[in-house]
Amino acid sequence: MIRLLVLYGHPRDPAHFDKYYEEAHIPLAKKMKGLKKWTVGKVTGTPDGTPGPYYYVADLYMESRAEFEQLLASPEGQAAVADVPNYATGGVTFLYTEVETII
Repeated sequence: MIRLLVLYGHPRDPAHFDKYYEEAHIPLAKKMKGLKKWTVGKVTGTPDGTPGPYYYVADLYMESRAEFEQLLASPEGQAAVADVPNYATGGVTFLYTEVETII
């Protein structure tokens, strides 16, 4: 399985990020079909208590990178990617990772 890990930097306006992500971006991204799993979460800190380097994280899962590339090339995928600058004012990093379940 392949994961697209999306790491959002700290936005200039966290309230705007939260509202826009929930009310506009998630509904737009839900139009993408074929994801096996999708999780999101706000970073709450690190194990040593220091603030995290990221504000928010999203994990999207598909069976292969080729499937991801096809999804992101679709009109729905292109719309979701094009929407990111509307709320991600702290920058964003996209990483593909291979996922192996240990337990």
